[in-house]
Amino acid sequence: MIPLKDDTPRYSTPIVTILLIATNTAVFLHQVSLGPRLGQKFVFLYGVIPARIDAALAGHAQLGLALEPLLTSMFLHGGWLHLIGNMWFLWIFGDNVEDAFGHFGYLAFYLFCGIASGVVHTIANSGSRLPALGASGAIAGVMGAYIVLYPRAKVLTLVPLIIFFFTIRLPAFIILGYWFLLQFLNGVGSLGVTEAGGVAWWAHIGGFALGALIAAQLKRPYRTSYA
Repeated sequence: MIPLKDDTPRYSTPIVTILLIATNTAVFLHQVSLGPRLGQKFVFLYGVIPARIDAALAGHAQLGLALEPLLTSMFLHGGWLHLIGNMWFLWIFGDNVEDAFGHFGYLAFYLFCGIASGVVHTIANSGSRLPALGASGAIAGVMGAYIVLYPRAKVLTLVPLIIFFFTIRLPAFIILGYWFLLQFLNGVGSLGVTEAGGVAWWAHIGGFALGALIAAQLKRPYRTSYA
């Protein structure tokens, strides 16, 4: 199922979401311009490699250099489809979450979810020497926040049926809940497989859960306490 647009109105210009999309696109264009050989070095330098973090925690490498990719990796992508898919989801769901958190709060939230999702990926894939990259952990956090803040928002969704496609409006909690269920099932199936490439399922799971948790705290009604 591919979300096309939601019906939640926004009340401010999503400046941070636009800047994030522009930054991710610019970094990817630079990455592509390096060519296959240098591009691969670029990915291994700035992507999250769990084995490198394991070595640093054991005192065999510089911890700062090993942890830096937890931030840089969220601006790298493995191909055009990876980039476009991530930016599409960010554009659909990010503007309303930015409305709810405010511009600076949203940026801090996005980066925090991205870094935390990298930590979850590292824990779940301890020993892996393959680099993990992409904004999907941070965007999963945005989606987790969206499902808590706007669970009944209608999302126009493209649904493939064999060789045909049709559109349907689904509540956000259904389409995002279905997405999270797929991530969780695949994540459980990937446990113990340290050298398999592909989707960083646990980064998605960790980002989504953290985003939902933070949004749930934001949504709690304000209570006044009296002495």
